[in-house]
Amino acid sequence: MSDIEKLLAGKRVLVVDDYEQMRQVTQSSLRSLGVEHVLQAQNGAEALRLLETRTVDIILSDWNMPVMDGLEFLKRVRADERLRSIPLIMITSEVERSRVREAVENGVTSVIVKPYSIAILQDHIEKGMAWRARRSAPPAAAPPAEAGSPRPHPQSDANKTQKQEKATILVVDDTPDNLQLLAGLFKDEFRVKIAHNGERALAICQSDNPPDLVLLDVMMPGMDGFEVAARMREHPNSETIPIIFVTAMTGEEARDKGLHLGAVDFVTKPIDPVLLVPKVRNFLRYVELHKQLQADYDGMVEAANLRDDVEYITRHDVKAPLAAVIGLIQSLAEDDSLGAKRIEQLRMAEETALEALNMINRSSELYKIETGRFELEPKPVKIQDIVCKIAEMSRNTFRAKHLTISVDAEAAPQGKAPLVSGDAMLCYSVFQNLIKNACEAAPDSSEVLVSTQGADPVQIVISNKGAVPAAIRQSFFEKFVTHGKSGGTGLGTYSAKLLVEAQKGSIAVEVSDERDMTKVTVSLPGAF
Repeated sequence: MSDIEKLLAGKRVLVVDDYEQMRQVTQSSLRSLGVEHVLQAQNGAEALRLLETRTVDIILSDWNMPVMDGLEFLKRVRADERLRSIPLIMITSEVERSRVREAVENGVTSVIVKPYSIAILQDHIEKGMAWRARRSAPPAAAPPAEAGSPRPHPQSDANKTQKQEKATILVVDDTPDNLQLLAGLFKDEFRVKIAHNGERALAICQSDNPPDLVLLDVMMPGMDGFEVAARMREHPNSETIPIIFVTAMTGEEARDKGLHLGAVDFVTKPIDPVLLVPKVRNFLRYVELHKQLQADYDGMVEAANLRDDVEYITRHDVKAPLAAVIGLIQSLAEDDSLGAKRIEQLRMAEETALEALNMINRSSELYKIETGRFELEPKPVKIQDIVCKIAEMSRNTFRAKHLTISVDAEAAPQGKAPLVSGDAMLCYSVFQNLIKNACEAAPDSSEVLVSTQGADPVQIVISNKGAVPAAIRQSFFEKFVTHGKSGGTGLGTYSAKLLVEAQKGSIAVEVSDERDMTKVTVSLPGAF
């Protein structure tokens, strides 16, 4: 049993394509790789219905389909907690990079450009299974690289090799002189293989390393060129290889038969190198562009996977220690014996650490939320403690504005402070952004009030003097919306909204021109 057969033993693969013939071709390719369980669906909607009752290990989906296309299907899969860890490989003729980039941003595992060989399919399935393994368990620690030496990436090396390799031409003819002539024409520019008969040609074409183009004689003893072409179209390794027939036959019947078998051109004997060489060169230029397109799409997916790996490291290897530092600083700052100056310095360190945490949440968590790949691990959070600490830091930050920053809590049952169900670090980012925003908008010597009320949901209300300008009220929570702030990014309220909704909560803004007031209300589920 080969390595790929061991990898795919017992695995279930779902093939989604609106053309039955393509589904059957893909199934045949999968069978040759050792896949025994192949499920089929005609479009994304049918595939989703099937996935409600069946489990699969990998999905191969066409892009352009009626009812629900591959991109919408991908989005639905990645938005479903039960399905999002399934590798989804998109098979497409799409050459518009912006659309492929959209698929990458929505979590496609890899993209295969049509036409493709079984070797390419195998490579992408192996990458898909590796993708799933990385998401099922933390990646093993890599050995440290030497200073200044970037760690190599296998896929990058593969792409580099693919770009550097010459295209391969297979010349098939039973006449030695013709073989020598044709091989001599192309040997300096391309890799050339030769076959003296149809049987040998077929073996080369159906191997794991098939040629990019076949120059095929028609009239040969035993298996003639037409039979070779017909047999090539029956095997997944050779079915898409372009063929140029080289023949002394000039009749329309022979030409029609050749075109029906997938020939891209006919060249008549005796061979005219002046005509043949440009034809071959031009067609292989198309082949190279196809390979380059596949390499480019592989690179786009690789970059996205690298970004995911960096975000994993950021989330697990940076956020956890940073949260511990913040907790330690907060504990030290509660020790009155340190003196006012030391405590003030600790609060400044706490504010800096929280700002760093906020930046991490913006860069890593927002991307996952935007692409539907964020997974919340809710825990009870003492929300009152968080808003009190942020309010205390804000008093120092905005001291020059002489603001009164107050925190008011509704009396809780049995004297217990309200708990929300969420993520403490995300809550820090939410209320740091909202309270900072309120303090920046509030006039000098005015009040910013933060109040908490209710148990489930818990409502945190931030009020300040100064009405949100009418021009941005409808877009208050949209990305990059800002007004009157020098250097403002327009991400504060946008990120707050996404981080709140990621914790199963809601956020709203209320503006009163009559009282010149703005009130932002955050509702988060209670924890008991």
